Amino acid sequence: MRRIDICLSGDAIYGDDFGSDDINAWFLDEAEGYAGLCARNGDSYSYSYHALNRRLGFRHLPNCRFSNVLGFGSACGDELLPIIERVDQVTIVDASDAFVRQELHGKPVRYIKAKASGDLPLSTEAFDLITCLGVLHHIPNVSHVIRELTRVLTPGGHMLLREPIVSMGDWRRPRQGLTRRERGIPLRLLLDTVIENDLEVLTSNLCAFPITPRIFRGWRTDAYNSTAAVTIDGLLSRLFAWNVNYHPTHPIQRLRPTSVYLVLRKPR
Repeated sequence: MRRIDICLSGDAIYGDDFGSDDINAWFLDEAEGYAGLCARNGDSYSYSYHALNRRLGFRHLPNCRFSNVLGFGSACGDELLPIIERVDQVTIVDASDAFVRQELHGKPVRYIKAKASGDLPLSTEAFDLITCLGVLHHIPNVSHVIRELTRVLTPGGHMLLREPIVSMGDWRRPRQGLTRRERGIPLRLLLDTVIENDLEVLTSNLCAFPITPRIFRGWRTDAYNSTAAVTIDGLLSRLFAWNVNYHPTHPIQRLRPTSVYLVLRKPR
């Protein structure tokens, strides 16, 4: 079986075994991808997942202060707003310079330019909370980046990880509304990589059922900022969990949750 067919079947993470030249080419294609799609214009940009993050992520964290938070691929850092009063310092690693700011609601922000290799120029065990929300599917060498994120997480620290677990179509062809290289990460392989890095899975929730935004389209365009929409999305995702698949070949296979939200902890 060809390598591409193995990846489309969900039995391998496309790009995870790339060499340095292919990784560099991928990085150049994706570095400004998110900024180019929806975040270049600061006046029109708004973060669209606050309710989802609260329900599936932040409410599962301990009720404490976080001295040093890493937002990996966090753009403007807006995903941290629900807990920003409990944060002392923020570091953001991002490939684009389009989002750089000096502070986030009064909290100092340090920006670090992402490297194509995925190596993090950060101290080991430096961060007690890491957010990585919808980022890894833009990166080829997923397993290496997860190892690096685990390295810089303190023992007892938490990581919030959300990723699409479907192919997002055939990435060899242009896809409307998507960047050139992004592709989902098969659920089983994502969980295997997390476990191989000795991270504890505290919660795992399927989400992003494809018809949720359509149900709420007449009311609001940012469905995942709505508690009601997120609640319905969770019900639909659990109801159709049996239908999880990576690359659908039949219309009925498209009726399944398309993402997973993990709350992880590094053992002490």
